Amino acid sequence: MPEAAGLAYRAAGPDDGPPALLVHGYPESSYMWRHVLPALGQAGRRALAPDLAGYGDSPADPPGTWERHIESLERFHAELGLGPVLLVVHDWGGLIGLRWACEHPDAVDALVVSNTGFFADGEWHGLAQAMRTPGTGEDLIGDMTPENFAGMLAGVSSGIGDDAIDEYWKCFGDDDRRRGQLELYRSGDFEKLTAYEGRLAELGVPALVLWGENDPFAPVAGAHRFHKELPDSELVELDAGHFVFEDAPEESAWAVADFARGL
Repeated sequence: MPEAAGLAYRAAGPDDGPPALLVHGYPESSYMWRHVLPALGQAGRRALAPDLAGYGDSPADPPGTWERHIESLERFHAELGLGPVLLVVHDWGGLIGLRWACEHPDAVDALVVSNTGFFADGEWHGLAQAMRTPGTGEDLIGDMTPENFAGMLAGVSSGIGDDAIDEYWKCFGDDDRRRGQLELYRSGDFEKLTAYEGRLAELGVPALVLWGENDPFAPVAGAHRFHKELPDSELVELDAGHFVFEDAPEESAWAVADFARGL
């Protein structure tokens, strides 16, 4: 995989195409975009998906905080000279990518928002609460085995196969990577988003809100909230769970590519 600004990344499409920047969620890597990247490439986009620091093939870059990942994403964007991008985000990639977009409004000309949150009144689900709890989080992450990890993902997604599990397990590859997961969640105080209220709408860019309607972690009500708050948005709900790009790979890739063609 190529590398830029310390991040490994996957790419598809023509080098001179308008860029798309895809930011993965937890505990995934750029591998989650394996169906979307070629679809965007066929739509004429230069599609790039980095592995966030400590995930996939990117080394950890302590501390693994929310803010650190935003800074890393900006370095990646700047080093590649991407200019305005179609920003595609999922899960933690939304919390990272949308803050980055608000802080760099000229860097984004369209959005795809999927199964994430960006609201100051948000609440963390049970697994996240455990990771945010001192002692409990260390035990959870420190004791994680490949078998337990595979079972955990199988319990929330019917579409994550063995190859994907092997890729996503890389975030447990060393102590810095494991610690970074706790640093990410423990820096994830939703009150920080108070300063960003209304700023996504102020971007004034077209948006696709794409959601797995059976999501137990980011319920579909969040999709309707994004759709309401983003004035130039369309909403697509798929029969899938939280990991919509794994559960409904063809439908989700087609939806993103079709949106890109219409820009």
